[in-house]
Amino acid sequence: MLSKNMGGIDRLSRVGLGAALVASAILGALGSWAYIGVLAMATGALGRCPLYAMFNYSTFRPPSRN
Repeated sequence: MLSKNMGGIDRLSRVGLGAALVASAILGALGSWAYIGVLAMATGALGRCPLYAMFNYSTFRPPSRN
């Protein structure tokens, strides 16, 4: 299984921005290119960004054990 490479703020911002883009496309405020927001929502929901993996980058911080 692939490990997560996106932290909470990163995930939340991608889902929010992606939803805003898709809503704008549905309402006709932006062109059909705004459906690219589906990809942002998918990567945010899964917690895994292929581009981050390609460059070995991560914003994910595992919870600390106390």
